[in-house]
Amino acid sequence: MHKLKNTDTKPPQETDKEACKLKTGELQEQLREKQKILYAQGEYSILVILQGLDASGKDGVLNDVFSGLNLLGVQVAAFKAPTEEESRHDFLWRIHQKVPGKGIIGIFNRSHYEDVLVPRVEKWIDDKTIKKRFKHINDFESLLIENNTVILKFYLHVSAEEQKERLTERMENRTKFWKHNDNDWQVATKRDIYLDAYEDIFEHCSKAADWHIVPADKNWYKNHIIAKATLKALEQLPLKYPDLK
Repeated sequence: MHKLKNTDTKPPQETDKEACKLKTGELQEQLREKQKILYAQGEYSILVILQGLDASGKDGVLNDVFSGLNLLGVQVAAFKAPTEEESRHDFLWRIHQKVPGKGIIGIFNRSHYEDVLVPRVEKWIDDKTIKKRFKHINDFESLLIENNTVILKFYLHVSAEEQKERLTERMENRTKFWKHNDNDWQVATKRDIYLDAYEDIFEHCSKAADWHIVPADKNWYKNHIIAKATLKALEQLPLKYPDLK
């Protein structure tokens, strides 16, 4: 079981920043080539799930890792508080509608895991309901995998100090004003409770697909880890261009 309080949020000391950034660029080139085949073949899909505390860098991953891909083969969904319509259905209803079709790389900026995080921390639902949702999530992810969807789950692990610095920047940097939300500061005070909730998720919702705990204090390293894992997943698929019909 992952103990997040004891898990590094920074790259290993021996990691060379410039060499790492150069390697990430090479990984992205390979990603672009693999995505072309994935899209053309139309037999498999990739679902990238990004989770993390506020200001952990989820938006940055979209811009820095996946922005160079062919947009025809990329689908992005961001999940916030359920709408009135969504609340009338089971918690996975809105999620299932956004899973990527065959040939597509889908990216969830937050996901179904929000429904076992916020309701738990705010005590909107009880532990019995949380456990039931864990089972539903495992079954849901198993269903996707059985239908040729590879699931990559990334938790972006940011330190309290770095999170505070990034939240402050959103109030001081005009280009980031749009990201500012007063509620993020309130949520940050519940950091330990959220970390406990994530640890339960890692323990109970790794049946279908394991979690990648990504040190996220340095964006260049975070991007490298995610690009590397995504390319590895593509390389493990039997991808090939289709024959002439």
